[in-house]
Amino acid sequence: MANKEEIKEEVVPNQEAENQTESQETVENSGEEASETGEEQLKEKTPEDRIAELEKEVTDYKDQYLRKSADFENYRKRMLKEKQEAFDYANTNLLTDLIAILDDFDRALSATSTEGTNPVVDGIKMINKQMKGLLEAKYNLSSYGEKGDVFDHNKHEAIGKNEGPVSEPVCAEVYLKGYMLKDRVIRHAKVMVTMPDGTQECKNEAEDASK
Repeated sequence: MANKEEIKEEVVPNQEAENQTESQETVENSGEEASETGEEQLKEKTPEDRIAELEKEVTDYKDQYLRKSADFENYRKRMLKEKQEAFDYANTNLLTDLIAILDDFDRALSATSTEGTNPVVDGIKMINKQMKGLLEAKYNLSSYGEKGDVFDHNKHEAIGKNEGPVSEPVCAEVYLKGYMLKDRVIRHAKVMVTMPDGTQECKNEAEDASK
């Protein structure tokens, strides 16, 4: 009985060794197959193919670089523009308040008599002129709005209208002057508008007729 048990114990280790040997051979065979496949793929690519791939990569990188550069340049220009606008129009609120004082000067001058010499009136005129000149030279603040100007809804605010012998809408009366800071309107001129009554030809129609 002892001999049979010893024989069985000897058989089991031999089977385990055989199984380990088979698994190692399988791994080695699969590794060899994978390396052979990789070598075949490398062999399939010719130098010309490799050069073409590299040229394509260079083209892609160059395109990405140009796009990023263009985006950055647009961003830089936009930031500079916003910074400049913030600087140019930083005093808008202050200048809007000063416009009320200029209106008072205009009212005072319009209410005074122009006949003879009046030191007070002359002093008001001088201060008004100096103040407007300073604001225009230093802050680019300019006034507009005169009787007879062509009505522009972007610059004028109509507070009334009538009809008359005009070829296009014009400012019949100016109640408050308008003001611009650089190229931006900060207060519209308040005007009375005379609308065409049909007795005058429109300038555009007259020009078309002459052609």
